[in-house]
Amino acid sequence: MSLRERLIEYSKQVISGDIVACQKHKWACQRFLLDLEREGSDEFPYIFDEERGERFLDWMRSFKHRKGILAGKYIEPHIIQEFNFGNIYGWVHRESEYRRFTKGFWEVARKNAKSQSLGAVGSYEGSAFGEASAEVYCAATKKEQAKIVWDEIEGMIKANEFLRDKFKVAYGTITHIKSDSFIKPLSKEDRKTGDGYNPQCGIIDEYHAHETDEMYEIIESGMGARPEPLMMIITTAGFNLNNPCYRVEYQYVSQILDPNSPIENENYFVMINELDKGDDIKDEMVWEKANPIICSYENGREYLRKRLKAALDVPEKMTKFLTKNMNIWVDAKENGYMDMAKWKKCKSKVEEVKMDLRQFPAWLGSDLSATTDLTSLGLVFSLPDNKFVVKQHSFMPEDKLQERINSDRVPFDLWEQQGHLTTTPGSIVDYSFVEQKAVEWREYGYQIQEVDYDKWNASHFAQNLESLGFTTIEIPQMLRHLSLPTKDFRKFVYANNIIHFDDPLLTWAIGNAITKMDAQENIMLDKAKSKDRIDPIAAIINAFSRAMSGHSEDLSSHFLNNWRM
Repeated sequence: MSLRERLIEYSKQVISGDIVACQKHKWACQRFLLDLEREGSDEFPYIFDEERGERFLDWMRSFKHRKGILAGKYIEPHIIQEFNFGNIYGWVHRESEYRRFTKGFWEVARKNAKSQSLGAVGSYEGSAFGEASAEVYCAATKKEQAKIVWDEIEGMIKANEFLRDKFKVAYGTITHIKSDSFIKPLSKEDRKTGDGYNPQCGIIDEYHAHETDEMYEIIESGMGARPEPLMMIITTAGFNLNNPCYRVEYQYVSQILDPNSPIENENYFVMINELDKGDDIKDEMVWEKANPIICSYENGREYLRKRLKAALDVPEKMTKFLTKNMNIWVDAKENGYMDMAKWKKCKSKVEEVKMDLRQFPAWLGSDLSATTDLTSLGLVFSLPDNKFVVKQHSFMPEDKLQERINSDRVPFDLWEQQGHLTTTPGSIVDYSFVEQKAVEWREYGYQIQEVDYDKWNASHFAQNLESLGFTTIEIPQMLRHLSLPTKDFRKFVYANNIIHFDDPLLTWAIGNAITKMDAQENIMLDKAKSKDRIDPIAAIINAFSRAMSGHSEDLSSHFLNNWRM
């Protein structure tokens, strides 16, 4: 069967549902069939050259698998690789015979031959099949990431007995001897501007991890002198929706595929393999949508089963499972502590001023941090039915307010006006204001059982509160001590058993929080890796560590039932 026939049959099977595929995958196949219908017309001056498409696939077949159960065996491209690269290399202009697609975007889950595919592309473009003196760059923000595809290309060439003598490797450059073409890794850390670059091919692996489009622009801006360049982007989904891959590229290429969108780009090939909205990640029948290759053999499906079980058992692993294995974009930090959608559901529908929390026992947590930074107190009220109300109040040096607004890019001044924050005179936090807040809460009638504190920078603070009649308890800041309350607080949030009052400062802090985990899967909040401040939630966790074992069960739940969501 010819390449054209294979791709037509494949496209029809995808569209009909005989092959499990997501909506955008179906749109890509519809696009191919429509292109064949108008092939070579004045409206669409491109023809599908099977020989060119098959030539690239034969190039891929000349290499061996380097990893996994097929290691050492010659590659036989999966049908989706045939579809993607048959399109990219098969379509040419009817007159110039230059390639149609100068950009390619493939978003697919991990372990679906991304590096292998890019390795074939890079070696092909940097060999006799590319332009003379071709420049191929494997681009990433970090050298280590840029080297991944470059290393794959080097390994594929060295293992190919027919090609290894036609290339030389020296000083981080793979050179094709006959054509004088070369392949190099290129990263943001190289501090290059793009001047002097003349890429024939730019490879961007895991574009979701790029915080800016700098490397994308360096590659694209240098391609102007090439008659048929190729920028190839292969990525999984990610967990930062502000990065350019999701915010710009994913939105754009999705519109290219959408037959109902007016956006068209005949020179941009797009394939997206993802779960559709509403798909259940526990339903193995949908896994193939994001994993067209790994789901084609039982060992691959078993790998996904193990990953799913680990993600269900350990919430810290769920974001990676969703983004890397199900190819679902998630608005969360890597190792992020909280699903913020679940946190938002815990917002009380009744304002705090209409409640009387004084009838419930309360635990007061503190996180004093550095004297020039945010310092926080957190209150945890223990309610009947194993539920808790939480609130916080934070403190910041007045002289540092504008600096913190600029650096943290959040409205601390507004939060001060709203009563969530107090600024203290001078350039350091005056802890007497913090102590006075604890006294105010007690005088208001809150039944503060104890003050739970992190001893770092707080010894004098604890002594002062003891002299004022508070019971103080040191909370060891260790994984084995904080793991259970950190996990349980999140568990209570997910069960809708934590109640809060939509304090934007607290919500911001929880959204900033990421966790660290040891080999026994103990976790705690990681201040060192949390880019923004997490002091309010750290204070609450300190209080919750004691409140969770001391909450009262003897109060009537009638009050709770009157105002609970």
